[in-house]
Amino acid sequence: MSDHITQARPYARAAFELAREDGALDAWSAMLAEAARLTDDERIERLLVDPQRTSSDKGKVFVDLLGELLPERGANFLMVLARQQRLPALASLSDLFEAERAEFEKRVSVEIISAYPLDEAQKDKLAQALKRRLDREITITTSVDETLLGGVVIRAGDTVIDGSARGRLARLSSVLNH
Repeated sequence: MSDHITQARPYARAAFELAREDGALDAWSAMLAEAARLTDDERIERLLVDPQRTSSDKGKVFVDLLGELLPERGANFLMVLARQQRLPALASLSDLFEAERAEFEKRVSVEIISAYPLDEAQKDKLAQALKRRLDREITITTSVDETLLGGVVIRAGDTVIDGSARGRLARLSSVLNH
């Protein structure tokens, strides 16, 4: 999988630049998400490893299957991926494209894990504080983990803020044991 990420990175950047130039971020997001979903189909997986099929044949299958979802330069992009044998990396490419898009649009998805369910007022207060701190538009998903004892754990991209009672106790224990 990390190999696919490495292979996908320059293509994700190129796709993002094409989409931005064309003002078609939504269309490219939809195409890449569906193309990534197709790579999970076992028939497509067999196609991608079939030595009897040419790269062009493989690319044309994707172009045909995606049909109306293809933005203006989407078919050409998929054919380039096929020629470079990068179609198996489409899932990683789609994820990387979405990360580039979120950065460009100054958005971030935040996961908040709390010991107890949060009410709307608490969610709004956390969202406003995170928006100020991260200087981004915030999309929140919440879940409950009763083992936290109290407080919350917030995950925003690579940033983790552990304000849980369990986390605080673990840090205190670490300080006391050293």
